[in-house]
Amino acid sequence: MSKSKIRNDKTCLNCRYVVENKFCPNCGQENTDTRKTFHHLFIHFFEDLTHYENAFWRTIKNLLFKPAALTKEYLSGKRLSYLAPVRLYIFISFITFLLIAIFPGEINSSEKTIEKKSTITTKNKSFQNTITKNDSVKKNQTGSNEEEEGVQDFGYNSVEQLDSIQTFQDFGYDSVEQLDSIQKNAPESKKLSDFSYWMNKKFQIVKENNTQSEIIEKFISSFTHNLPKVLFVFMPIFALSLWLFHNKKRWYYFDHGIFTLHYFSFLLLLFLLLFLINKGLTPFSESNLVSFIQIVINFIGIGWMIYYFYPAHHRFYGETRLISFIKSSLLFFINFVLIIIILSIFAIYTFINLH
Repeated sequence: MSKSKIRNDKTCLNCRYVVENKFCPNCGQENTDTRKTFHHLFIHFFEDLTHYENAFWRTIKNLLFKPAALTKEYLSGKRLSYLAPVRLYIFISFITFLLIAIFPGEINSSEKTIEKKSTITTKNKSFQNTITKNDSVKKNQTGSNEEEEGVQDFGYNSVEQLDSIQTFQDFGYDSVEQLDSIQKNAPESKKLSDFSYWMNKKFQIVKENNTQSEIIEKFISSFTHNLPKVLFVFMPIFALSLWLFHNKKRWYYFDHGIFTLHYFSFLLLLFLLLFLINKGLTPFSESNLVSFIQIVINFIGIGWMIYYFYPAHHRFYGETRLISFIKSSLLFFINFVLIIIILSIFAIYTFINLH
């Protein structure tokens, strides 16, 4: 609660009503001095954002350990004791994706992997050239050992396998010019469809303007930046699936929406906690004990994420355990498939919009 000095003037600055106590009885504004220190501004912002006086921690505790308790309390009318569902989701979402953006990703390891693959690819091409030039099974002893090692490490037993892998990696084309030339001059049976041509051309443009590590970095950055929007769009779909599976007269879509906001807030909050724990333990991951603790924490956290929906559904909708288990299992599976589809489409969209 704010500890600012009360104004001597008893007239509310907001509605001009006479204020006898600390708060205006007409509009609720606090009758304190309008000039604030930076410290007060910071504290007041945090208090307003989280409704910090017990409500914040009470909300977090119930959200993590009492499935559906917040939803039942909110719909029963007990709303000042906890954070509002929309504010709670926005706050947790903001903190989660802010911290994910602040902590660097594992780009260095990706770059090393890419460099290794590039080296292997170079060896594979060299191996193909050697076979073509000599036109024989036996190769020069000095030049063949290194190539054979590079191929055998990845189980490539023939030139055809190498060709197919290289074709898959490059979509079969070396440049946009080559693709355009084939599309223009090749027989009709060899030409690509409009959609396939557009996809291949987009891939070539992205590949020519960026290194593989840059593509990965840009993709991860764009995907993470826009993921909150995807989740926000998916929530009404999730609420709709709940509405379809339950009594329309007893439960309004609004009720399912509140349940959905609390459930997604829980998922984001637990994901954030696991993310921070893993980041904190990463410097000590060489220790077997720390690695074991990390595995156990992740196992418990992910297990609770998956199981949480069942008790939340059972307690909120008040159905028998068997009916609740069947419905929650179906809902979980359906929405899992939907979110995979949506994320896949979003991943394709993100790649298409890379430059």
